[in-house]
Amino acid sequence: MKLQRKNRLRASALGALVVSGALVLTACGSDDNTNTGADGTPKASAPAPGDIKCDGAKGKLLASGSSAQKNAVDLWVKNYMAACSGVEVNYKSSSSGEGIVAFNQGTVGFAGSDSALKPEQVEDSKKICTGGQGINLPMVGGPIALGFNVAGVDKLNLDAATIANIFNDKIKKWDDEAIKKLNPGVTLPPTAIQAFHRSEDSGTTENLGKYLKAAAPDAWSYEASKKWPAPGGQAASGSAGVASQVKAVDGAIGYFELSYATSQSIKTVDVNTGATAPVKATPENASKAISAAKVTGTGSDLALKLDYATKAEGAYPIVLVTYEVVCDKGNKPETLGTVKSFLEYTASDAGQKALTENGYAPIPAEINTKVREVIKSLA
Repeated sequence: MKLQRKNRLRASALGALVVSGALVLTACGSDDNTNTGADGTPKASAPAPGDIKCDGAKGKLLASGSSAQKNAVDLWVKNYMAACSGVEVNYKSSSSGEGIVAFNQGTVGFAGSDSALKPEQVEDSKKICTGGQGINLPMVGGPIALGFNVAGVDKLNLDAATIANIFNDKIKKWDDEAIKKLNPGVTLPPTAIQAFHRSEDSGTTENLGKYLKAAAPDAWSYEASKKWPAPGGQAASGSAGVASQVKAVDGAIGYFELSYATSQSIKTVDVNTGATAPVKATPENASKAISAAKVTGTGSDLALKLDYATKAEGAYPIVLVTYEVVCDKGNKPETLGTVKSFLEYTASDAGQKALTENGYAPIPAEINTKVREVIKSLA
């Protein structure tokens, strides 16, 4: 009887976590479980009644794209499906490039991309968005963490030029003079640097490239691109793949969205921007950088321009904004209701608050207000 009662109590606890929308991480489990529930998933607050409106939502909605927002979307989907019975939202985490291809082929209701649509991609979208075109809705913000694994080193400061020279294969050892100069008092080993980058087209790669080009143009000669441009290094698939390699390999460094570092207890680089102190990769510090973004899109398109070379105090410069790419007009009638309903939730106060609880940065309020207006107008 005691065993049965114990099992019933445990089942009730797990059920409560599901209803509350606890995030299922794609990465390996964290060594720090202080913010996790009984099933090992991060805790999240349940949305308040009325925050999720299911009007018009029905059937199955397919979406795909950015792996950087995977952990955020998992949380949103779980919360949303708990509130809207009979509706299924399936987000395939692949890459920004693959998501846009799928969107322009008409196989998904929306795509996640860590960079705004290019003009030629907008033109392609007109074939799918009857009478309209693809637009960018900023939904998820956050820092691109530089995770490192160097035996005996717990804290590491790097500046843009040094980061560039590590990833372009010019700095090869962790005890290089350029790294030592930025880390006085730290004993750096002569371990070979193992730099990991994304193997597939990635908006995270493009945003890192934009930062390096803006902040260290003399060291980083490559134009920002979803495809990794520099020689050397090793490739891994998705943010989860890069994080797993950094976790496993001594001497490794790689880039990925912060929640992948948090979930696997991977140490992250503090970035020397020229401010009075190096800046840590945190949602709060990323928000300081994103809040200075300018809307450069026109009409319903809300593409942003970020200041990657910022020297503002406490502003973490290596940031990304993930857009949900949708048709402004010409969405498929069978999925339009679900697309609007789901995105209205993700852009709501409850949806954005969930980001801060799980290592992401919410979209600044003045921009998010415009996002909500555009979602209501989708047709």
